[in-house]
Amino acid sequence: MNRLVSFSGFAGTRLLIVAVLLLSTAAAGLAQSAPPEPARQQLLNGLQILLWPKPGDANVAVKMRIHSGAAYDLAGKAGLMALLGDVLFPEAETRQYFTDELGGRLDVTTDYDGMTISMSGRAGEFERMIELLRNALVSTPLTPENVAKLREARVQILRDTNATPASIADRAIATRLFGEFPYGRPAAGAAETVSRIDRGDLMLARERFLNADNATLVVAGGVDERRVLRTLRQLLGNWRKGDRLVPATFRQPEPPNEQILIVNHVGASEAEIRLATRGLARADRDAVAASLLAVVGRDRWQAALSSSAKAPVFARHEAHMVPGLFVMGTSVKNADAAKAIAAARTVIKSLMTTPPSAVEFEKARNEIAAEIGKRLSDPGSLIDLWLDVDTFKLKPVADQAAVQRNLTPANIQEVAIRLFKDRPLATVVLGNNNEIKQSMTGEKVEILGEPVAKPATTPQPAAKKP
Repeated sequence: MNRLVSFSGFAGTRLLIVAVLLLSTAAAGLAQSAPPEPARQQLLNGLQILLWPKPGDANVAVKMRIHSGAAYDLAGKAGLMALLGDVLFPEAETRQYFTDELGGRLDVTTDYDGMTISMSGRAGEFERMIELLRNALVSTPLTPENVAKLREARVQILRDTNATPASIADRAIATRLFGEFPYGRPAAGAAETVSRIDRGDLMLARERFLNADNATLVVAGGVDERRVLRTLRQLLGNWRKGDRLVPATFRQPEPPNEQILIVNHVGASEAEIRLATRGLARADRDAVAASLLAVVGRDRWQAALSSSAKAPVFARHEAHMVPGLFVMGTSVKNADAAKAIAAARTVIKSLMTTPPSAVEFEKARNEIAAEIGKRLSDPGSLIDLWLDVDTFKLKPVADQAAVQRNLTPANIQEVAIRLFKDRPLATVVLGNNNEIKQSMTGEKVEILGEPVAKPATTPQPAAKKP
């Protein structure tokens, strides 16, 4: 018996050493594959410029990030910043011009943390691309006609979009966790909120956020630095600087109701389950560890559910300018909803009490390293990483890879304790109301749309007469 124990311990130690060596080699390779940081310049109006010249390249990519996004939408008018992005290039012919004449494309995307304008085309047309960008930023076409047309178009798209049960559950858990906090409302807006946006709202947003010192521009491709700077000074040098930057400070949300929220989905044979707690900010030192924690938590929950999950289990850490959310989710039969929630809670406890094994840690770090490597190898995604450095005030991209390389299993357990210990957990189940309620024996539940029962009060004895 002693010989067997000794051999088992030796084998386990050898396995751990091999795993560490493999991880170190993979991480070192990732760091070496990271391309050099772009050259940095700044115009007098505060516009930050990142340059990545690629001599001989026939094309050029231009990306601008406005460092304010849907988190700044006015209360009751979710979709304001997304609609402002629509107004920058109101004519479909402009996008068609990029496709047909420049051999590229034009897109504007808005999320909670920023608005990104992406342009690509032939390097010989670089000046024309910047001229179109200038017209959008400096002379934004906020005419009453454009505003009305684009608002109606966005409302129609939102109404026509067929929301899936999974997307409805995602939206419900965000609202349950954040309430009226910006991350509790959809970045793209909803039909009823976009309908309330008027031209004055858009003009105010443009005045506050579309300013040179609130933006970073990346130019990557076959255009040399002298030509880039000459063109940008000429066409964007007079883009105004803001009077003051609007800080990313929001009133913190109230702690979520920890009762299980049941959202009825008529005729559903399966239940979408979501559990979430407040996450970390993108610039937080533990944000990378939280991403690895999500992989470990996902795999433990998947193993606990065995074959009862009707769809792949997921767990993700959504980091933003200010703390986002850590969310877990899956789809099961309505009758199995309570069991799946109980399994998730058990996994969350295990993440706080038991650090990842060598196998779990290796799998998680390799998965995250592969995601980072994929982004580093794609020019468009790499540009987004560079823009994130400015948006979230991060370390350079190469240094971020080093943070991941130096993580340990103990770090993963520490961030689990930080995220889950003594912190409220929001839970949402979307499915057949009656079937789900039957499986929730002993659980405190709330049915969306039904009055919340007030706790019973003990009658007070009548006061005695003197």
